[in-house]
Amino acid sequence: MRAVGAVVGALAAVTVGFAPSAAAYDAQSKQWYLSPMQAEQMWKVSTGKGVKVALIDTGVNPNTRSLKGQVLADEVPKAVAYHVTDDYAGHGTSMAELIAGTGAGGGLKGLAPGAKIVPYRVELEGLKGEAEKEKTPEPWQALRAAADTDAKIISMSFGGMTTEEDKAAVNYAASKGKLLIAAVGNNAGEGKSGFIDYPAGFPYVIGVSSVDESGTVSEFASRGGYVDLAAPGEGFPGWCDASFRSYCDDRVGTSPAAALASASAALIWSAHPDWSVNQVVRSLVDTAGRKWPKDKPSKYLGYGTVRPRLVLSNPHYNPGPANVDPLAKENAGDLLAKAGSSPSPSPSASAPTPSQAPEKGSGGATSAAGSTAESSKDSNTLWIALGAAAAVVVIGGASVAVMRARRAR
Repeated sequence: MRAVGAVVGALAAVTVGFAPSAAAYDAQSKQWYLSPMQAEQMWKVSTGKGVKVALIDTGVNPNTRSLKGQVLADEVPKAVAYHVTDDYAGHGTSMAELIAGTGAGGGLKGLAPGAKIVPYRVELEGLKGEAEKEKTPEPWQALRAAADTDAKIISMSFGGMTTEEDKAAVNYAASKGKLLIAAVGNNAGEGKSGFIDYPAGFPYVIGVSSVDESGTVSEFASRGGYVDLAAPGEGFPGWCDASFRSYCDDRVGTSPAAALASASAALIWSAHPDWSVNQVVRSLVDTAGRKWPKDKPSKYLGYGTVRPRLVLSNPHYNPGPANVDPLAKENAGDLLAKAGSSPSPSPSASAPTPSQAPEKGSGGATSAAGSTAESSKDSNTLWIALGAAAAVVVIGGASVAVMRARRAR
């Protein structure tokens, strides 16, 4: 069996854990983004009810307090996933809670608590022994299986999908009208290449980067032409390990950012179940917080930080045509097209190896050599504030938006 890359958005480990049942610990109170995103107001309009999110990850523990009743493990096709979805790492369970957790028992509250999770465990780091690996499908197999179900969104917080089989599976899932969302990776920072991992780098996949509480791109987040959107990815809890006895604070990574982008899409799709994947993508792109022209997406934050509230609060929002891909130019074809070429994986991404969890950084970023920058007079804007396009990249103390290279055949 082919070795598969590690979880690229892995949450950074910290030394102190807290039992979720302890009276002194409340995970939801530490989810800082819920307030600026106005989650309570959004939930009056949509909770994600009726939307299934296929989560391809390390598996999901359906018995945490926050996930009881939220996980549809029986819907995983037996022939592909072998009905083995146990989580031996804790990563997939954290992602599931960030998407659809109920918050019960002091646990994480999902941004789309009415959505349901269909877990697909694939061969990533953290599995328990060779016997478990033998029961675990490769990512492309799980992706194809999920594409044949009624799950609308496929969330992938991992990297290492670099083969022709992987590329074909992405195209197949896109042809089925699925919304594919993936973490761009934690490959930036001192001494790192900064390359974006795959599947986020493939056409038809929405690559998600991470921002901190100030709206600044996370120091560890990969950057380049395949970043489409950004979401919170720093400073809130996640499961410390697969014992599921405690959460750890200050977890960081593009994994949680991808999960929150998936939850944002679930909120919108639940409120507008007749929309196509093109319309959901267009709504995310149109309403994203940014301080740069829409036609010049940033190599750090793409089209901006997700703001589903602006779609849910506007009964007159026009999602545009259902059959036109808003990212057709960079995708080299429509999201619903069955055929089409994908870019060749970069040499640095071609040999997947276990990713190291990033250290929590200051949130700063440095400009890539040769990039084109546009300066802004605003130096600090609330990234999710109502009525203010906000997500900014701080470089040398000034706010700028950096143009990225576009996808091409």
